Amino acid sequence: MNITANWSYPTAVKLGRGRIKELADACKSLGMKKPLLITDRGLANMAITQGALDVLEEAGLGRAIFADVDPNPNEKNLEAGIKAFRAGGHDGVVAFGGGSGLDLGKCVAFMVGQDRPVWDFEDIGDWWTRAKVEGIAPIVAVPTTAGTGSEVGRASVITNSVTHVKKIIFHPKFLPGVVISDPELTVGMPKAITAGTGMDAFAHCLEAYCSPFYHPMSQGIALEGMRLVKEFLPRAYHEGTDIEARTNMMAAAAMGAVAFQKGLGAIHALSHPIGAVYNTHHGMTNAVVMPPVLKFNRSKIEYKIERAAAYLGIAGGFDGFYDYVLKLRAELHVPDNLTAMGIQPDRIDELSAMAIEDPSCGGNPVTLTLENTKQLFRDCF
Repeated sequence: MNITANWSYPTAVKLGRGRIKELADACKSLGMKKPLLITDRGLANMAITQGALDVLEEAGLGRAIFADVDPNPNEKNLEAGIKAFRAGGHDGVVAFGGGSGLDLGKCVAFMVGQDRPVWDFEDIGDWWTRAKVEGIAPIVAVPTTAGTGSEVGRASVITNSVTHVKKIIFHPKFLPGVVISDPELTVGMPKAITAGTGMDAFAHCLEAYCSPFYHPMSQGIALEGMRLVKEFLPRAYHEGTDIEARTNMMAAAAMGAVAFQKGLGAIHALSHPIGAVYNTHHGMTNAVVMPPVLKFNRSKIEYKIERAAAYLGIAGGFDGFYDYVLKLRAELHVPDNLTAMGIQPDRIDELSAMAIEDPSCGGNPVTLTLENTKQLFRDCF
């Protein structure tokens, strides 16, 4: 079954195998003549990346790449990217890769037009209105994993290299003008990355669905996103070349990021500081803390989870759903707890203080305090 679609919710999404061939046309449609492809070090020399550069070069758009990007991109990577963009006389960005390549690419395109430090655009109140809009470069996003959904996001997560705190930088213009979601680019993902990124998509959908804010569109998208993960993540994990499964996981990832406009919660509030301090994989960390957070929130979400379980074909209401999450984690070889991830419980106070400052904290169904967050962290070990 060959799935092909053209969507413009929330932006133009070109989904389907082989659609990387449309990369140059996508760049031209946004007025680019000399794009800079931004990705992470691990992807720089891979065939999928070189293939994308070939498409650009053959269309007369040059062949320029910046790949000095850490797994958790920071302001130093950002400064280097802006410098490369300006030095090369570029007029647009192809953000290529997993969350790190996409986030940094989007942020470079945004920051080339600004004269204030990046931290002035943190996702707080109306700080985004400080930005100069006219200098922001156009963005084409090309995800190579199926998880973060950063390709349809209006923000980037940038780690402060001094404080090790992850900051969400927001502006509506972060949203790429065109997204190319080609499942063939995800076929070579290692199993652990397929699992971690897939569980990130699931966490986005689950937290958005459970968040207390009113957003019925996001609510519906979150529910169907969970169903796609349930049906297709095990298939993508066990059989990496299953294009139907890979395509549906790319859809689920984009759906998760669209849905979380409704809010995220404690899964992300815990996992952001852990990732910032210990450099763990974000999606895998989400998967590790997911069961304790479900239990923590039970009193506020039980009726919602019962409805979700029914839709997903899971018997037993909340308990059935909880058991399903444990089984899925086991099937994907997710570590049982933070101890199994190699983390010691000696910095719980510090992590808890960071968690309740995290923007995701406000979307949790049960209000997070310093005390109950410390206990929640303890339950994750």
